[in-house]
Amino acid sequence: MPIRSLLRPAALAGICAVAGSLAAGAASAAEYATVNLSVSVDRPADAVWKKVGGYCDISAWLKMTCVMTSGNGELGSVRRLNDRIDEVLVSKSTYSYTYTQPTTTILYHGTLEVVPDGKNKSKILYSLIWDQAPLADAAAKTQDKERRTKLFTDALAEMKKLSETK
Repeated sequence: MPIRSLLRPAALAGICAVAGSLAAGAASAAEYATVNLSVSVDRPADAVWKKVGGYCDISAWLKMTCVMTSGNGELGSVRRLNDRIDEVLVSKSTYSYTYTQPTTTILYHGTLEVVPDGKNKSKILYSLIWDQAPLADAAAKTQDKERRTKLFTDALAEMKKLSETK
């Protein structure tokens, strides 16, 4: 006996509705973009982190205001950038931290990390991830990724400069 004859029309309609909504959900699925950047620095990791690794040191290398609205730079601390962007510290190690912007719809996260790279040298790594699905089209997605890449490439250059200044 075919399965269709076992199902009542109402049940079959319900199954079709669920399948349709699942297919529609797939169309609006997350579309994560990433940017991974690095720069070499002629200073040991400890010295670099002291110059650029404080949670509000971002004000020096991104040229924006930073105010701690909660906490003191430890896990769970919140910083406010340019009096409009809140970022929560969600992970921290000796030479790294990861933050998120909890009020965005794009699940934005960033990680700053300094790693040793030979005697008295290190690398500064910056990684970003966000959902670009809400953006209008491929051109908007490309433009957004290029903007973020340039912003943080410039930030890394500034961090290198700050770190190598004695």
